[in-house]
Amino acid sequence: MPRRLPDGELNRFRLQRLKDKLGNRSNASSEIEFDGAWARLVGEEGAGVRTIIEMINHTRLDCASGSATGMRHGVAQAINHADHRSTFGRLLIDAPLMQNVLADLAVESEAATISSLRLARAYDEAIAGDDEAQAFKRIANAVLKYWICKRGPSHAVECLECLGGNGYVEESGMPRLYRETPLASIWEGSGNVQCLDVLRAMVKNPDSVEAFANEVGEGAVLEPRLDRFAAELRDDLQTDPATLESRARSLVERMALALQGSLLVRFGDEAVAEAFCASRLEGDWGHAFGTLPAGTDFTRIVDRHRATA
Repeated sequence: MPRRLPDGELNRFRLQRLKDKLGNRSNASSEIEFDGAWARLVGEEGAGVRTIIEMINHTRLDCASGSATGMRHGVAQAINHADHRSTFGRLLIDAPLMQNVLADLAVESEAATISSLRLARAYDEAIAGDDEAQAFKRIANAVLKYWICKRGPSHAVECLECLGGNGYVEESGMPRLYRETPLASIWEGSGNVQCLDVLRAMVKNPDSVEAFANEVGEGAVLEPRLDRFAAELRDDLQTDPATLESRARSLVERMALALQGSLLVRFGDEAVAEAFCASRLEGDWGHAFGTLPAGTDFTRIVDRHRATA
């Protein structure tokens, strides 16, 4: 539907109101009424969603990669603050507990970055005609859109907290980051929509499950913890179909962790991969950031992120 008609006149639509949103304020959202508007039919009648689904899938990639970018920005701000803020006679960056927090935030950022870039590569390969890539992205798209975007808000608020009270002040930029992050989880299908899409793909596109498993398996042969984690996930996927939908979030979360673990083991920094496997694939997962196990090379992880941010 164009803004103007072929004769130059404005098309017939009315803006009912602009929405007062939590964030994303520079991107105006409104409620629109179409009354006698002129438009062209795109695709066949009754197939609107099917016609635009490829665009929607690309935007889901945007949401995942955008959330990963927000994580990198937040960690960069937190590390920079810790590098220069002194308290009780020492820099924050030298405090072991702060090192744990920063390293954990950096691990999450690395996992989000490497997995969103892997998904982007699958898009390029699928466009070039790679059937395996097409199958992989069919399910990985929803898995990563769900998980990376879901982790964004908690990651942002932890980065904000690293700046203390100054992080709660608008001029720091952290409140804006915190307000923006929930939107990516809502755009192009909220968390439940993504999880249901994963279940749908398992039924309608079994080749996508195989492609996803193959990707995880390439890392599992190198890392016993990932191998055990993936095996437990496979067993859980095959049990009690009647409760599959109610367990969907837990299953998709673990699918995302398995994929991120596989990518980090194969292509990531050794210290980052070790910290990820030790904290995400073993033990009681679900703690706040800053609960990496003793012995983690905090300095190497933080230095790596500082150098690449």
